[in-house]
Amino acid sequence: MIETAKKIESISVFDMLKIGVGPSSSHTLGPWRAARRFIKKLQDTNKIALVKGIEIDLYGSLSLTGIGHATDIAVIMGLLDADPETCEIDQIPVEVAYLKEHKKLQIDGVHLVDFNPSTHIHFNKKFLPYHPNGMRFRAFLENGKTVSEKYYSIGGGFVIQEERKRAKQKRLDFECFPRPIEKAKDLQDYCDREGRDISDIILENELYLHTEEEIDKRFKEIWDVMLDSMYIGCHTEGTLPGGLNVRRRAFDTHLKLKKGAEYSDKYEWIDAIRATEVKFREILKWVSCFALAVNEVNASLGRVVTAPTNGSAGVIPAVMMYYLVIENHDADFEDIKKYLLVAGAIGSLFKKGATISAAMGGCQAEIGVSSAMAAGALTELMGGTPAQVLMASEIAMEHHLGMTCDPIGGLVQVPCIERNAMGAIKAINACEMALDTDAANAKVPLDKVIETMWQTAQDMNTKYKETSEGGLAVNVGLSDC
Repeated sequence: MIETAKKIESISVFDMLKIGVGPSSSHTLGPWRAARRFIKKLQDTNKIALVKGIEIDLYGSLSLTGIGHATDIAVIMGLLDADPETCEIDQIPVEVAYLKEHKKLQIDGVHLVDFNPSTHIHFNKKFLPYHPNGMRFRAFLENGKTVSEKYYSIGGGFVIQEERKRAKQKRLDFECFPRPIEKAKDLQDYCDREGRDISDIILENELYLHTEEEIDKRFKEIWDVMLDSMYIGCHTEGTLPGGLNVRRRAFDTHLKLKKGAEYSDKYEWIDAIRATEVKFREILKWVSCFALAVNEVNASLGRVVTAPTNGSAGVIPAVMMYYLVIENHDADFEDIKKYLLVAGAIGSLFKKGATISAAMGGCQAEIGVSSAMAAGALTELMGGTPAQVLMASEIAMEHHLGMTCDPIGGLVQVPCIERNAMGAIKAINACEMALDTDAANAKVPLDKVIETMWQTAQDMNTKYKETSEGGLAVNVGLSDC
């Protein structure tokens, strides 16, 4: 029986799949959202007009890899109250350049304060006790008082201010969702008792928060951004910013794979790919190309869907695209909706039972989780049972356990971009293995692999947790690139 006497955190699939700006959900999107939250607090308390100066302290991982992850840029855009979902991407460097030149920050749309990013944003290598991604915002008022708020970016764009057990979290009550889910076993039990798929169970929960029209609208927006990032990445040539001189690879791969097919937009592009004859090697290349494309867009401060993080944003769209262009040419929005429902549900299990923050758990918390999400979601679309869905997710994560986060130069490029391609391929393989197996014979439940992942995260040396102080980050320098 599912225990309902205790509170269970209700995480919506839309909490797991967010639209934002790259390159990092924890180091870019999180600080961006924290800065907007700080500005809103000043507005809500009628103190915005009294502000004469603002300073920001970034701690731990946010400091060590903050420049490479564009944390300073994110904070600036957040203080300007730009919306990461809708702001003009091309305007970001313009806004930042203007601020650096004039050293004036416009908050609340009209109020100007002195602000020099080089002296008012402080990078502190010290780690705060609660989480490696800590930050403090301070506003100095005309009356001599100071408003100070501390935030933690805990992965996937989630931002909190205090321990989860003490925070007044939105929707933290077992009565919120009609089917509260804490573990994979809970999800399996609902499916078994009601004879329904995982996507059905999750949709019922989402309908408790949103209308079906709102759900469909949001999923269409999410998929549109995913498709857009694949399309842009496949059609953009050149070198990624940041100093590593990484050449975009999706463009060259796509040029060879499309075989002269013609199209005028991203929707015709799908049909063009469907009409292209593909062999096994080309399928591998297409999947890798889709994943590389997304994360090249992410690495260049483009707009992607955090799934569950920006650093792992390419896996879920690449696997969905594989289903659309290879497995089922008749697939439509309903298939995309089911896929995203299942992916979001599986991601929430990892967030509740472990972490989706590389600063807490290494890359297993990003690529590993995204691969597990994609594997399970694809399995449902391929006709798998709920037990096979959970088995596929377990297989995918099991073979990412212990993966470190060691970005060269603190940039979300090497090895991050390639890892998305590998995570997508592993997800498809995990799906196929699960479909060919009687899930009753599975030796490792998904809940056990989530528990193991969290234990592994706690045992992992800090230098392998998004600090660029170990692994490839120290053995391969900028001079080598």
